[in-house]
Formats: sequence, structure tokens, C-alpha cells
Amino acid sequence: MVTCPKPNSQARLRLFCFPFAGAGPWTFTSWVDGLPSDIQLETELCSVQFPGRETNRRDHLLTRLPPLLEALTPVFQTYLNIPFAFFGHSMGALVSFELARQLRRQGLPGPVHMIVSGHRAPQLPDPNPAIHQLPDAEFLAKLRNLGGTPEEALQNPELMELFLPVLRADFAVCETYVYAAEEPLDCSITAFGGNCDYRVSREELSAWQAQSCKSFSLRMFPGDHFFLQSLRVPVLQVLAEDLKKLLRRLPKDCC
Repeated sequence: MVTCPKPNSQARLRLFCFPFAGAGPWTFTSWVDGLPSDIQLETELCSVQFPGRETNRRDHLLTRLPPLLEALTPVFQTYLNIPFAFFGHSMGALVSFELARQLRRQGLPGPVHMIVSGHRAPQLPDPNPAIHQLPDAEFLAKLRNLGGTPEEALQNPELMELFLPVLRADFAVCETYVYAAEEPLDCSITAFGGNCDYRVSREELSAWQAQSCKSFSLRMFPGDHFFLQSLRVPVLQVLAEDLKKLLRRLPKDCC
């Protein structure tokens, strides 16, 4: 499912935002008003909602990436009428990357730019042990170490009973991912990372360059894996810079 908090019929560019594990469209609801007014006039921000969470709770949770791509691709086909870019953080970066390749395989338009945040380049093996099948107590301990989940939520058994299946499913999607070599994408890529993110190094982020046959840039922020939340203002400032560059490249009558 795709939601657009502020539909913009005059938009020249659409930005799709893909959430991290366990998150949903709420992650990006404040982003629309946080972007500069000139960007808001020409851009439509849309949030991607994976099956089985928030308003899609009736759907089955998907634990592998191929079925998730199969569910997302038909939804996206109705939104490809104008140039678009992808932003994805952590799990969202991986899903957006593979969705771009899936669109290409089906002969559909692809993103003109991708911002991949908080995730190593997909061709690199995951050095971290899988956690999605751990017993609840151990799984919760790993979540606490990762950060990003409020302590009050971790201490709430009723909330965790609802939340844990979603988190396990999302971690399973990432931890069972198998990379297959294909041609680099025909779009520019920007990688975002946190200087204090012990799960994703600068070198692992730099390796995203191999996935683009166009320009690549790396932007590091003074935060941990969830710098996206703690450094919202500077992240949006850098995102706005990327969007302005894209809009300048688009012909005025592209829509």
C-alpha cells in the first residue's frame, strides 16, 4: 500500500519512502512539512506500507523478499506516471533497491535517483548473526541493543505481543535475503549513514557505488543506526539538497 499525506497534482517528482523493520508510514508523516516550501510545491511524498501492519493488518506478514516484491510491484504501477525517487532506511533501503530491479525486469520505469540509508551494499554478506528465530527474551534483548524501539514499548507485554510478529517477519526478510548479480541501476545513488552505527560501516555504505552506472555520493551523520529519528532536521536538509538537484535536471514540461 502507498499513502500520500498531501497529494500534489502539480508535482514534477514523486518521492517514495520505505520504512525500517517494524515501522510504517507514520515514520515519514512529518517529512512533508519539514521540507522547504519550494520542494513541497514540486514534489509529492508517498510512504510505503508493507503488508500486515497498521491499516493492512488483515494481510499476511511476509517473511521473504520475493513475495514482498510481488505484492508491492502492482501497487506501484499506478504511481509511475511522473519521475520518481526512492528513499529507504535499513530494511527499506534493501526493499527499495530490489524493487527498482524488479521494475526494470518487468520493463517498467525505474527511479531517477535512490537514497539508501543505514544499510550495507546488497552485494556484501551480512556479518551479523540472524536473530529472527530467537526466543522472545533474547530477541527483545537484541532489539534493545539495536536501539530505535522505545524502552516503554519493550516493557509493555501487550504491545510486544502485537509488535513482535511484525519485527520477526521484517528481520526474516532481511536475514534470508540472497543477492543475485545484475547490471547496475540506471540511476544515481546517495547513501546515508551514521558515524556511530556499529552495524553498518562507512566502507559498507561506499560499496553501494557499484550498484549505479551514474553518480554516487555518501553522506554521513553524527548518529547511530537510527540517526534518521534523532537527526531529523539535518537529514531533511540533505534530502532537500538531493531533491533540488533532481528537480533542476527534470524538464519543466516532464509532466
